[in-house]
Amino acid sequence: MFGGRAQGYENELLEARSKALEEMEFRAEGFGADAIVGVKMDYETLGSDNGMIMVTCSGTAVKLKSFT
Repeated sequence: MFGGRAQGYENELLEARSKALEEMEFRAEGFGADAIVGVKMDYETLGSDNGMIMVTCSGTAVKLKSFT
């Protein structure tokens, strides 16, 4: 079988991605930011049996300016 999908692994990636984005949003709010731009996300498997997933997420917190 080629190109199969591992549902358990896929679900773990989705959960890790969601948690990383939530954490980034929480930290940006702490800086008084209104948005995050230039978001980059990377995934890496760790451990001797590749049993862990590390998700790194970065971006720039910005404060929006009103032009009125």
